[in-house]
Amino acid sequence: MTNKLQGTLYVGVTNNLIRRVYEHKNEIVRGFTKKYKLKTLVYFECYDDINFAIQKEKNIKHYSRLWKTDLINKVNPQWLDLYKDLI
Repeated sequence: MTNKLQGTLYVGVTNNLIRRVYEHKNEIVRGFTKKYKLKTLVYFECYDDINFAIQKEKNIKHYSRLWKTDLINKVNPQWLDLYKDLI
């Protein structure tokens, strides 16, 4: 999640991406995304194994900002909101 092109980034894991993005967009849950108004889904990955997903989240959080922005730019160079494609 982000607030603008090349903006602040949030990485998280969920078992229901549509619901979770909706919560972020509507500022339902207090925290980092609400504080920085991170409402744009620019990247996501899906996994069947929750343990693998959690480990991947931890790994991504430890990568540099440059690595994360490169990852996003490879699949979504305009940083478009991917939530619209999910619903």
